Amino acid sequence: MNKNGPIIVIEDDMDDQELMAEVFEELGYKNEILFFGDGELALDHLVNNHVEPFIVFSDINMPKLNGMELREKIHNNEDLNLKCTPYLFFSTSNEQQHIIDAYSKSVQGFFVKPRTYDDLRKTLKTIVEYWKTCVSPNYVK
Repeated sequence: MNKNGPIIVIEDDMDDQELMAEVFEELGYKNEILFFGDGELALDHLVNNHVEPFIVFSDINMPKLNGMELREKIHNNEDLNLKCTPYLFFSTSNEQQHIIDAYSKSVQGFFVKPRTYDDLRKTLKTIVEYWKTCVSPNYVK
């Protein structure tokens, strides 16, 4: 896990992107924040730019390639899977079937998007601080 790598946010709702950008700026993390509006764009970036992200936050319901499909493609890609990048679902959905499907694809977390700015800030801070202190095997290609 590259703790200094970019934080990838895959979210098709521009309002949610703006809120998350504002929160990350307020929290002052040095990681670059990269936003993608759909799963295809994110996958293309991850595969073709040899990026080693710190964390991936993914919505579920997105056009072209939804979050579940994207997770499966990343999980089945040996190079991407070996990077030990935490893949978290960050969705408005709390449907039990979505949660079951997510964990069956070996996600590292499923979070329901908070409704208030303060709760969003607390949640994102908790997630990032947790992964900043977590250890993982060193990725060597």
